[in-house]
Amino acid sequence: MSTADASPVSRAITNIEESLIAILLGLMTLITFANVIARYVFNTNILWALETTVFLFAWLVLLGASYCVKTNAHLGVDVITSALPKAGRRAVGLVAVGLSLLFSGLLTYGAWDYWLPFAGNRAWYEVNDIPMPGFLQFLSASMNEGEKWEKLPRFIPYFALPLGMTLLTVRLLQAGWRIVQGEQDTLIAAHEVEDAMSDTPASDTPGDSPEKKEG
Repeated sequence: MSTADASPVSRAITNIEESLIAILLGLMTLITFANVIARYVFNTNILWALETTVFLFAWLVLLGASYCVKTNAHLGVDVITSALPKAGRRAVGLVAVGLSLLFSGLLTYGAWDYWLPFAGNRAWYEVNDIPMPGFLQFLSASMNEGEKWEKLPRFIPYFALPLGMTLLTVRLLQAGWRIVQGEQDTLIAAHEVEDAMSDTPASDTPGDSPEKKEG
């Protein structure tokens, strides 16, 4: 289902997801660029830059994976499925959804099982380098026995794991429902390149000399 056909709530959620992914990518770029300038121009180093970009990249990948399922943007090989009739493609698509749900369900369970202790009796665990922002210190009253963190507690960046896996599972369920309803046939985006090439005029094809065209 296209964004234009979606409900206002769905469009709002999509806008939030796209904005968050863009912000994560922008922050990674800015922090990396600032660290390069600091290192090669001022002969110093932003201590927390590397660890921050690693966590931002993890958030970007995990949120991006679920977003690509939502928008049917994951690439794949469809040599066999493209030769099947529509009913066959839908059947294969549902099998793919089922296997993907099994995989994402296991990952979701493991992600929450791994993260929950860091939000409980391990809330005092901190990252190595990233300072704790002052505006988040209010969390220490209920999660760290009132003792302020010096570094960012791990449960904050690690939340990318359960959040990303839960969203992935939800998106796979939505994709399966769209296949059942006949709105799409597969989980992957295929043949974009071939479609783009077929729309290109033959005269614009690289490698064709004027003599060859005239002949």
